[in-house]
Amino acid sequence: MRVQRCLRPWAATVALLLLAAPPLIAQIVPEPAEGDVVLLGGRLFDGTAAEARDNPGLLVRNGLILYVGVDAAQARASGATVAEVGDGQTILPGFFDLHAHYAIDLFGEGRVDEYDVNPILFLANGVTSTFPGGEVDPEGMRTARLEIERGERPGPRMFSSGPYFGTARPGWRVQEMTPDSIRREVDLWVERGAKGFKAKGIQPDHLRALVDAAHRHGLSVTGHLDSGVRTTVNPRDAILMGIDRIEHFLGGDAISDERSAYASLEALDLSDPTTARQMQDIFDLYIATGTFFDATSTAYGYYADHQALDPEVYEKWTDEQRFLTPFARATANEGVAERRPNGQFGRIYATKAHTLKAFYDAGGIDNITLGTDHPSWGEFLTPFSVHREMHAMVKAGLPNAAVLKIATLNGARAMGVSDRLGTVEAGKDADLVVVDGDPLVDITATRRAVLVMKAGHVYDPSELLRSAEGRMGPAGPDDAEWWKGNVRLGR
Repeated sequence: MRVQRCLRPWAATVALLLLAAPPLIAQIVPEPAEGDVVLLGGRLFDGTAAEARDNPGLLVRNGLILYVGVDAAQARASGATVAEVGDGQTILPGFFDLHAHYAIDLFGEGRVDEYDVNPILFLANGVTSTFPGGEVDPEGMRTARLEIERGERPGPRMFSSGPYFGTARPGWRVQEMTPDSIRREVDLWVERGAKGFKAKGIQPDHLRALVDAAHRHGLSVTGHLDSGVRTTVNPRDAILMGIDRIEHFLGGDAISDERSAYASLEALDLSDPTTARQMQDIFDLYIATGTFFDATSTAYGYYADHQALDPEVYEKWTDEQRFLTPFARATANEGVAERRPNGQFGRIYATKAHTLKAFYDAGGIDNITLGTDHPSWGEFLTPFSVHREMHAMVKAGLPNAAVLKIATLNGARAMGVSDRLGTVEAGKDADLVVVDGDPLVDITATRRAVLVMKAGHVYDPSELLRSAEGRMGPAGPDDAEWWKGNVRLGR
């Protein structure tokens, strides 16, 4: 990947309104000019089709993809910045992580949101858009988001979720929460910039109020739900209430309300005719209502004996721990040595692969999104998890092209921003990633980002990674308290 600065003066600019101009005027082709960025060479997977093609040349201006189909000689002779994409490299839309925990728990004493290093690492991994899926420190996350939006530091787009709605929020008092109080709180967080909401450990009447209040603002709700046992909500019932996205498991009658969802999920047998029929019913409900499903398959493997479970997906292709401070690294490794694998989650990992493939085969390609759900304890860091999730989907039997669509366009659709993100097309925001290799053949090529662009700004992933080394976590015992959520956040 080579980026060069061409030396000629400005070429004539063409107004962005040409994109919506009458056909005769729209035939005028904009010329590259000083201040533009042009990507030449390589292959382009634009997200609108199931294959890649030779890159016709991308012209980026003022944060937008202005034109697709640029004359290479003209671009090199202009005053534009030209990024030369290598013959073996592929341009893709930027990735979406719709369960992108910024949280970390190095001491086993409660999560904290880490918003200094994680944003850099997300961006370096080609993740240009994140939905945190519930924030433990929503005020701190809001501050970080605003700083990124102002360009004060690098990071992905943060579609803020605000605090959890349900018992996952520290201090949530069920008896004190009413539908009216939930609606007031939604209004407050919308004013503070939230772009969606997360329910976890929520009761039915509270969920109805949350969905209703969010929809009044045109925003979506996602949920980590249960089987319907006691006062929980089965995903099937949440869909009927109007929820927009479901996390972790599909729900329905195959998930018995006589026991927890996890107990049902680990015992799920898709070869059983009754179970298969029940699963088909829930597949049909998702598709008919347009509800999205975030499988978060790899989240369960992290808690299991991941190296024995799936060594390819959990391969340590880079030293993720180098971004921890030396003290944090030593602390994290002490905790890793003491962890005991969760056998139930290991069995669920296998079940989730089968159900995801069955949902895809039933026509669910437009309903599946990518979320990682990995609140790190320091062995693996969350921003690298997007590549493992894509790899797990491919190993489950989904085609590479479908997985790339899930990680890009489907994420944009789920967040209601597909008019400007999710594909590489003229008129859309310039969020993209260039990887070394062809992820349509080898999905692990997504791990090898050589250029990332967000809103037209070009980043070198290797420089981003170097800037983050040794920075995450406490420097020593004297500042460890900040990293203990139970202490700092008063839980």
